[in-house]
Amino acid sequence: MPDESLTFVPETVLKRDIFSETIRGHLAETPARKVALRKLDGVPWYARPVAWALARREIRGLRAVKGLDGVPELLRVDSVGLLRAWSEGTPLHLARPDQATFYRDARRLLRHMRRRGVTHNDIAKPQNWLMTPEGGAAVIDFQLAWVHRRRGVVFRTMAREDLRHLLKQKRAFAPGLLTPTERRILARKSWPARLWQATGKRLYNFLTRRVMNWSDGEGTEDRIARDGPAIRALCGDLGPVRDVVLCTYALSARGVGLYVFAETDLDKATLRDRIPADRADLVQPVARLPRRDDGAPRDDVLQLVAANRLDDLEALLRREPDLEPVVRPIVVARCNLTDRVLRR
Repeated sequence: MPDESLTFVPETVLKRDIFSETIRGHLAETPARKVALRKLDGVPWYARPVAWALARREIRGLRAVKGLDGVPELLRVDSVGLLRAWSEGTPLHLARPDQATFYRDARRLLRHMRRRGVTHNDIAKPQNWLMTPEGGAAVIDFQLAWVHRRRGVVFRTMAREDLRHLLKQKRAFAPGLLTPTERRILARKSWPARLWQATGKRLYNFLTRRVMNWSDGEGTEDRIARDGPAIRALCGDLGPVRDVVLCTYALSARGVGLYVFAETDLDKATLRDRIPADRADLVQPVARLPRRDDGAPRDDVLQLVAANRLDDLEALLRREPDLEPVVRPIVVARCNLTDRVLRR
């Protein structure tokens, strides 16, 4: 049973959207033990029914998979929210695993979840998959999980979709490892998936993006889509600006900020004068942007800087030390120092 006596000490806001706030911290009783709180007591009144419906799904899902290697342990549930053990690992879109061992372990995890009658239903998002420090697989965010009482058609269909979404990650990061059977699975969407694409997803996108001004892209609220073209046009008028990358980060109050990295020789004051605060919350001139082999900016690296996710950034630099000379000056001069860190 969840332990009601545990005292949560907050440290860092990881994610914030209309349905919850996810905060990393530790236990007062054992400071070395990392935990995460899905905080629900600050949710707007109009979103509370949906927020708690999602929370109840997560509670049922986590209880059903208790003890499995690669899933979070639920520690406490109360009026504040859900407290769970911290899952150590790197999100898939940053880890970009290309080893067969990771995907074998991921299939092992899905197989064991299936044996307990659980489908995750949200692992199309690479950020819901983690690569552990040992190179294994872990999953988080069970808000859409379903604990099935029967192993009928619905269960088998949803389990197959979980597998297909894992194979989509494999196709993105290790396409050469796909087997002919896996390619056939990827080519055939289930009928509920096709129906959702044709009907429900359109309504979902209308309600979240038009009515609520929110998207499921980790709480970005579409700031880049809304303000990005104007910012790029403003930067284009500045001859010395060679390239621009736009990123989002969590504001200290509820909402999402827009962070502009501009590759330029201009100083920060000049750049700030040309990009008004109602367009971008933070601007940072950089001498060089980190880039991929094809010359495209490393927006994944810059997103970590913008969000002040230094733990993940340090892990990435250990894996890719060649980025250190370019990224370290950007980190030192970063503009977002405290927005993601709660004051104690």
